Amino acid sequence: MAPTLPSFDVRRLRSYIFRLPLFTRVVLVLVVLFWILELQKIWDVVQWGSLIPKAVNFGTMYRLNTYPLIHRNFLHAFFNTLALVPLLERFEAEHGTLLSGAMFAGPLSTLPAAMYLLIERGVLRQNTAILGASIWVFVLLGVEGIKAYKANPHFAISTYRIPTWTTPLVVLLFTTALIPNTSLLGHLGSVAVGYMYGLGYLKVLAPPEKVLRWIEGKLNLLGRLPHYVSIDQKTYGRYGVLPTTSNPSLSGAREGAYLALMTIEAPTILALRRDPRLLKVPPYLSVLCIVVGVVWLLLLPLNEYSRHTYISENALLPGQVHTYFGGSEQNVFNAYKHEVQSLTGKDHEEIAVNLSNIFLSMGLKAARQKYFYQAAGSFHSGENVYAVLHAPRGDATEAIVLVAAWINMDGELNQSGVALALTLARYFKRWSLWSKDIIILITSDSKAGPQAWVDAYHDEQSSHSADPLPLKSGALQGVVVMDYALNHRFESLHIVYDGINGQLPNLDLFNSAVAIASGQMGIGVSLQRMWKHGDSYRERLQTMLRGMVSQGLGHASGPHSSFIPYHVDAITLQAVGSGWQDEMAMGRCVESTFRSLNNLLEHFHQSFFFYLLMQANRFVSIGTYLPSAMLVAVNFTIMAIALWIQSGRPPKPSKAAEKAEKSEVEIVEHDGMVAVVPKEDLATVERQLFLPVVLVVSFHLLGAFPLYVFNNTRREALASTLLFSAYANIVLPTLLAILISGYTKLSSHRLILLQCFSLLLLGMFLATLATLNFSLAFLIGLLASPLTFVGVPLSAENGDASPKLSTLRKVICNVVLHLLSPPVVVSAVCRIFGVDAGAMLAEAAFGWKVSGLWTQVVVCCVWWPAWLIGAVIVSSMV
Repeated sequence: MAPTLPSFDVRRLRSYIFRLPLFTRVVLVLVVLFWILELQKIWDVVQWGSLIPKAVNFGTMYRLNTYPLIHRNFLHAFFNTLALVPLLERFEAEHGTLLSGAMFAGPLSTLPAAMYLLIERGVLRQNTAILGASIWVFVLLGVEGIKAYKANPHFAISTYRIPTWTTPLVVLLFTTALIPNTSLLGHLGSVAVGYMYGLGYLKVLAPPEKVLRWIEGKLNLLGRLPHYVSIDQKTYGRYGVLPTTSNPSLSGAREGAYLALMTIEAPTILALRRDPRLLKVPPYLSVLCIVVGVVWLLLLPLNEYSRHTYISENALLPGQVHTYFGGSEQNVFNAYKHEVQSLTGKDHEEIAVNLSNIFLSMGLKAARQKYFYQAAGSFHSGENVYAVLHAPRGDATEAIVLVAAWINMDGELNQSGVALALTLARYFKRWSLWSKDIIILITSDSKAGPQAWVDAYHDEQSSHSADPLPLKSGALQGVVVMDYALNHRFESLHIVYDGINGQLPNLDLFNSAVAIASGQMGIGVSLQRMWKHGDSYRERLQTMLRGMVSQGLGHASGPHSSFIPYHVDAITLQAVGSGWQDEMAMGRCVESTFRSLNNLLEHFHQSFFFYLLMQANRFVSIGTYLPSAMLVAVNFTIMAIALWIQSGRPPKPSKAAEKAEKSEVEIVEHDGMVAVVPKEDLATVERQLFLPVVLVVSFHLLGAFPLYVFNNTRREALASTLLFSAYANIVLPTLLAILISGYTKLSSHRLILLQCFSLLLLGMFLATLATLNFSLAFLIGLLASPLTFVGVPLSAENGDASPKLSTLRKVICNVVLHLLSPPVVVSAVCRIFGVDAGAMLAEAAFGWKVSGLWTQVVVCCVWWPAWLIGAVIVSSMV
């Protein structure tokens, strides 16, 4: 029968990892911790802890001990750890935890370092730094080489007999030859120290065994520290578990000795996971996740974490063409501006007819579209006018759009913007270089009009809300919106890029507009209404936070927002300030941008779609900022897991019962291990899942009620509805707690599971949302973070009785919850930023019915139900 390769057994690997002794675990944790610290850029861990010969003095002697724990990168740490763990585990098993810690914190680290410094600096006069746990690997290989030599002095290869103590040297030579940037001198010194230790020359440097025994007994280390290896026990029973055998000839005396050793050992993993002290850790972990997530976000504006913007799509060539718009076009613009001013105050139909005639006079195909929307008791109607310039060198399969709204987002007449759009349409008609169709669109307003047009362009419009388009072109490749409501020269361009539901255009489009405006035309660029930007940390942070608030709200920030959900990249160029730039400068910016879009060979795809901008030339990509929102979301999951564990633990017996009953033990065999565990540690409680699951689902379905109310209330009543809901939330949790208690008892066990499922669902929602709308997930996560701590305490008994809560803590929990209820937060935000609450809610209702906005879905069906469950839990505790 052919031999088979041994299969990899995951259970054996897991068993091996769980049985690692204490000092080996500590070393692993330190290596991982230092590697994590190396990811940040504020403190150079490698420079601080590595063994640099010229940097060693009396004030930096710590380097003699820290250099084995520091690594250059993940692979360096991973492979060194992989080689170190088996050797270090074996050494600790033979010598004990205390002696291992003393030797590796002392002579087995400092002696190789001293030998290296002596030769590197004293003899060779060099300054090559060394670091990494491979120093310890070769020390231990030297020790093992001497042990092997004492047991078997030689091994034979053909007719040659080779001393076994040379094995570490062979490994050293292969390592130096095959792995770059390894230190032959450092590893050679480590092998020499290992030889000396194996031969017994370094025993004088080891702490006396009597002292170690005295410390071990005085501190009761064997009873207090799991996985501790004592001086006396060495390798026998050091984990409280023993290997089993299928040999039936195992003597009863030996079996009895095994069981005796097991009963006096430290708790096993089965027992340790039921230690009540473990449940004290999750709240601190949750706090740590929240703090790290916030600090992570605050670090993003630093140069070390953000990047300069760049063009990924080489075909764009922004600013590389000569623009010809100007000169006599100024007179054409003035004429069209006079035409626009003459139409001021006219109804939508008359305006549309006149604009359509202007397009027809240019020789363009023109069409109109009527639309009508109703939201929050308000009516939004108008008529869009657009014209199509067919590309002389194209086949009508692709198009780019120039948009100018008659009324801009600030409610002002966009007279210069509309006149400039008409002028550019006439100017573009004279050029034969276009490979894509150009659509010039003039909408009646900045929200409903663009949405109606783009919906109809993709045949997604509602038949009773918007007319179909009688004239179409190819797939839309890009959109540029002009907002020029000023009657004077402007100072800079304000680029608006936020889309609906936090969606963003491809960063290449934004970068192209910035490169053309600031680089080619010499026009200043601003974003997020930061008119003056000194590129300081504070201004970067302020710009980033403003962008996060706009993205989190998810509303339409301009006519361009309606195009982004259809994967059409769009931006708005808004003229702001008072300066020396005129309409021709704005026209040249648009011309150059259209020339770049005309170069596209395929749809935007090279650059980022998920990013945070903190300045016109600086951004952070999703891979850098996403962990901050994920950490905030993970804090809910951590507490949910802790509550799940708590729900499976039996209630503690009374003190009288503990005295009356003797502790019984049970022998447990699992994965080839045997352990003696108290029976109460193995006891479990059957979880009553039905009621908590039903309540969690019911509360989240209840969120559909406020969602319907706020989306269907008239604008005049929205502010009072918000105020009423804020007051209703004060009494609603208590009423629901009384109502539920009237049908079934809300025991501590059920409340723990109720909070567990609520936090688990909240963490899952926010983690998923963070990949779609990072800002909304981060903001909701921060506002909902108190829900992690105000529910059932982890110290509460898991039984049929109602959980008890001190009066002071209950008052604090209620105050915190009601201050952070969704209606109160919305009212406070509106008051702080000076925004009318009714207008904001009406905007949200319009977005829900017209644009497909789902910010209020997250608030009403995710955040508010989680808050309500937390408040009901607090109200149910006595």
